[in-house]
Order: sequence, then C-alpha cells, then structure tokens
Amino acid sequence: MRRRVNTNKVKTSALFLVCVCILFLFFIMRLCYLCLANFSMGDVTIKEFIKNRNTSREIIMPSRGGIYDNKGEILAQDVASYTVIAYLSEKRSEGSSKPMHVVDKEKTAESLAPLINMEKDTILVLLNKEGVYQVELGPGGRNLSELDKDKIEKLELPGIDFIKSYKRYYPNGDYASYTLGYTVKKKDSNNLEFQVGELGIEGYYDEVLKGKTGYVEYEKDKYGYKIPNGREYKIDAHDGDNIYLTIDSNIQLFVESAVKNIQATSSAEWALMIVADAKTGAILANSSTPSFDPNLRNMTSYLDPFVANTYEPGSTMKIFTYMCAIESGNYKGDTTYLSGSKSFTDMKTNKVSIIKDWNKKGWGVITYDQGFALSSNIAIADILETTINKDNLKSCFTKYGFGQKTGYTIKGELAGTIEFNYPIEVATAGYGQGITTTPMQHIQALTSLANGGKMLKPYIVSKITDSSTNKTLYEGKREVINTIASIETVNKLKDLMANVVNNRNGTGTGGAYRIEGIDLIAKTGTAQIFDYKQGKYLDEYIYSFSGMFPKDDPEVIIYTALKRPKDSATNYLAEPTKEVIKNINNYLNIDNKDVVSKSSNEEYTVKSYSSANTANTKKELENMGINVVILGDGDKIIKQYPSQDNIIYKGDRVFLLTNNYDKRVPNLIGYSYKEVISLLKLMDINYTTNGNGYVYEQSILEGNIISDEDNLVINLKPKY
Repeated sequence: MRRRVNTNKVKTSALFLVCVCILFLFFIMRLCYLCLANFSMGDVTIKEFIKNRNTSREIIMPSRGGIYDNKGEILAQDVASYTVIAYLSEKRSEGSSKPMHVVDKEKTAESLAPLINMEKDTILVLLNKEGVYQVELGPGGRNLSELDKDKIEKLELPGIDFIKSYKRYYPNGDYASYTLGYTVKKKDSNNLEFQVGELGIEGYYDEVLKGKTGYVEYEKDKYGYKIPNGREYKIDAHDGDNIYLTIDSNIQLFVESAVKNIQATSSAEWALMIVADAKTGAILANSSTPSFDPNLRNMTSYLDPFVANTYEPGSTMKIFTYMCAIESGNYKGDTTYLSGSKSFTDMKTNKVSIIKDWNKKGWGVITYDQGFALSSNIAIADILETTINKDNLKSCFTKYGFGQKTGYTIKGELAGTIEFNYPIEVATAGYGQGITTTPMQHIQALTSLANGGKMLKPYIVSKITDSSTNKTLYEGKREVINTIASIETVNKLKDLMANVVNNRNGTGTGGAYRIEGIDLIAKTGTAQIFDYKQGKYLDEYIYSFSGMFPKDDPEVIIYTALKRPKDSATNYLAEPTKEVIKNINNYLNIDNKDVVSKSSNEEYTVKSYSSANTANTKKELENMGINVVILGDGDKIIKQYPSQDNIIYKGDRVFLLTNNYDKRVPNLIGYSYKEVISLLKLMDINYTTNGNGYVYEQSILEGNIISDEDNLVINLKPKY
C-alpha cells in the first residue's frame, strides 16, 4: 500500500529550509559588509575599534613660543618641569633586552634620595607598592628642573622615567605687564592640559604662540601598556613661534622706574607713560600703575591702560586743534583776542554758560601764538569762531585718528568719543574736554610732527620667527597711515611747542620740563574729571604731557599722564619725565650738537632696492647726498637698511648688502649705537656691544672676514 505523502509537512520543511538559507545568506552578506565597510559603532568605526584594541595614541604637547625684547632678551618663556616616575611591573621589561622596570629598589632609593630631597625609606615605601604598574616619587620628585633631570638620568637607573610639563615664566616680574599679558592653564575634552593666552601679546597672538600638537602611536599589550621595541609612529609637535617686541629693555627700565616714582609720590588713581620711536612708530617702552606680576596675576584691572583707558585728555588736545587751524590756511598767529573768559548762550533755553582760562582772569589781550604757550582755553574758543568751525574740527580729529581704534595689537582697544554739537561743546572739545581719547591715539597723532606731517601706525611686534628654523615669518615696520599736515604746519607747531617749554620769560606752561642741552618740545594738559553720577565736573584732574625731542628732527616721542594725585597743586610728572628724557638722550646719544636743520627738500623716502643694480643704486643715493655703505662686491642688492618707506635725510647712512657678501667687516668707528646695531643685524653676525653712544673700538678689524663662530665686540662711548 502506497504511503500518502503529507504535502503540508513537505511544504513547511521546504519553507523552513529556504528561511534558513536566506538567514545564512544575510549573515554572510552582513559579515562581508562589516569586513569591507568602515562600519560605525557609536562614535567609533569598526576599523578604529580593532586598531584601538592593539594600539594607543599619546598627544605630544608643543612648547609655547617665547616673547623677547628688541635685543633678544627673554620676557616670557615656557619653563619645563619634570616629575620622576618609577615603573614597578616586570611586564614592562617583557621582550626587552635590558630591564625597563626597577630591579634593585635599595640602590634606586639610595641613589635618588639626595637628588630629590627625600628620605631613602620614604622612597622605598613607594617602590614597594604591590599591584601597581608605576608610581610617582613625590613630593620631592615633582617640579624638577632640567638640571635636576640630567643628574638623575646620568645615574642610568632602570625603570626610572620622567613626566614633562610646562609652566609660563616671566623673569622680570612686574615689567611691561599689560603688554606681555599672561596665560592660564585649561583642559580640553580629552583632559589634556594646555596654556591659553589672556591679555596683551599672550592673548592677541595666542594662536601664533601656542604651536601645534603632535602624537605618538604605539603597540600595547593586553594590559594597555606600551610593548618595548614595538612598532611606533610619531608626528612631532611644532613648538609655538617666537615673538620679538620693539620694547627696548633699557628704556623700559627708565620708564618703569619713573612711573613707580610718580605713583609713590602722588598716590594717584593711576599713572602711565609711553615712549615711541618717532621715526617708525615702534613702541620702545610703556608702563602703568596699578600693575601686576604675570607670574602671580595679582591684578586689579583687566583693561589695557594704553588702549582701553579712555578719558578727557585736556590741553594736550590743543596741539591738534591748532594743527587743524594752521592747516586750514586761515590761521594768523599774531591775531589778538581778549583772554580770561567767554560766554555762550543756549538759543533754546537762553541759558548762559561761561568758560574760563585756567588762571580765571586771563592775561589781557594776547595773540593766538601766545595763547598756545599759555594754554589759553579762550584762544581755542576764539579760533573756533574765527578760523575753523565745528565741522572742520570734527573732520580734523577724525583724520588724526581720534574717535577710532588705532589697530594696535592688543585686544580690547576702545575708540573713544569725539561727539560735539553746540557751540560751547565745540569750544570745550577744542581744548580736550567733553571728548575722550586713549594714550595710544596721542602717540599715533604725534608721529605726524616727527615725519613731515605723515602719521604713522604705532606697533610693538618687531618680528615673528619660526621656533624650529628661526625663519622670519613676519616683520613689523614703519607704516604711514595718512599725510595729515603740511611741512609748513608741522614746523609752525614745533615752534609753538618749543615756546611751551623753553620760553624763558615765564609765558609757557611747560617750563618745569625744560632741560639744558636737550631741545625738547611739548604741550602740557590738565583736564577736569567729570562725575557721571553727579552730572558735573569735579575739582579733581587728569594731568598729561605730550613731548618729543630733538625739535628739528624728533627721534623720541613721550606721553605721560596721571589721574587724581593727592595734591593737585603739585606737578608730579615733571621731574620723573625729565629723568626719563635725560636717560634716553644719553642712552641713544641724541645730542643737540649733532642736530642739523633739515628742510623739506632734504627729506627722502627710502625705496625698495631689492634686486636693483648695486652701482646704479649707489650713484642714485650719493647724488642725493646720502652716505652709502656697500657690503660685498655683488652686482645685485639683496638686503637694505633703512627699509622701504623710512624717511632719510641728506648726510644719513644707507647700508646695502649685495649678492656676493663674504662677511668682510667694515670700519665701524664713528657709527652711532643705532647705526651699528642696524648694520650688524643686516650682516647677520654674532656681536656684543659695550656702552652706548658712538663706536670707538671694534674687536675684529676692517677687512677681516668673520666666521659663524666668531663674535664681534663693539665698544661705544658718548661723543662729548
């Protein structure tokens, strides 16, 4: 009898078989996909997952770039510190031909004890810990210097290693603090510690200084530790670039001392001083109170006083009101007016307001020129009615850089305000009340008086160099913003400012700043402080000084100010400021006996001579009365000093380095400090200078070739 086949059962079995095959095929395809595709498991791909089971990556932190003065002296740097660690696990030595862990604990403890200032028994307790891979030898083994590390390494103790870390160090403490700024330590999402610049150069150039991280990737064992002699892949960190400032440390010391003296004697709310190179706009020094030590960050204000301190400047602003009037072509210095007081009537309210000269009663009928020397407010008010108007003044102030940022390389710069509308507001703005400015704006505007009417941008970064190659990545230089006045206007203003200081009949407000033998020109300022809560001016003042020297060819600009001294009747600025001027004059050997009157037709703007023919360039410059110093005998010029756009005069020196220069030393006798330093930098040789003034002796004589190992010693002394 034939068995009847259960077709339903067959169909079910077939269906089951098909499902199994499909499922098997699915798993095969899924396996292929996982093998061939970079499948993700959360935030990690399958390839990364497999790789991370066998390898580890450690980040290599870069060293932060250094900050230096204009002579290469360190102002801020990373200082390495080390922590001693000891590897205790024998697993660290697996596969290695020599022990990689601590073998002789007695010897290790005994050898380390005197070097890390710890007792041998204390170290032994740490070395005898069980079940740990490594230990730190603290507290004595922490924060060790490079020298301490070298001493320990020379012992060649198996299993002893170091963890390296950095801290930012400012060797001069409270010194140019707001310019340098400071750093703070922060941690990223991977718990890596790094430094972040805040304030000053540290903050503005944080990206430049911090460098780029690297990493090392290595094979690890099942415990997660590095396999000795295993495969390793390394990308080195790139240390941060180095920044060289225009700060001259000698001048900075003069200024720091003066500002602290002003603060100590006056008990002022604040005091500040800035010194700039009049020909380039480079900031040579600045200091302020209250200050702070960047190592301690014991600061009371986070605003940079030179660019974020806005205040009513007072009568130093008269320089620029007079500049506007003279430049208009309508100014006549012998025009007379009645000094003392002047009234203004509000046309809407009929309210009468009166402004007065600082001595209340004035000096009778005097000229505009006399009014400048005497710092007459009524002279300004009269000029703003007869010579220029509100729109002229506002246009001039804007052209001179007030009411806008200078672009100086510090974060948080403020623009100040130059808003004025009504006649009395216009008059007070003309003598520096009712408007606000910053110290750096005054430095910028004053550069026009030293450069034939050309206003220069102030700057403080001399150059930025690559930390690895020392290649110059950026170079600060003289930058002309605009021509804001004619040479005739500049010369007239210089004469007016000279009378402020040097008028011996007592008709100048700056007589306290007169210095015998130094042809200083200046303008003083006294501004009443406005109390915004009370809505009125107080009998408290901000005193300021804007000056430069020598008169005919200014080389140095100085601006200083202080707020609310304890006794408003005493001039706390004069003596410390004079001391700075005398010190700078001696240091840079600026001597009136050497000043030659230079008219406008003797002024030349330096061109770029790069790749120019040597002979033709020499002839061109000599035809203008320029002394040319050729370095080498090449037919093409590759470097020069002064650089493009600098102003030179008949009789000045220009240095040209050619494409065939063998470092043959020229005769340097008689060169000024400034000239010889510029030349030696152009020559790219090692040198040492002693003294200041003019060169009277050089260690390697003219005509000799200097090698990279040689050091040229230059001795200088004052000419007189």
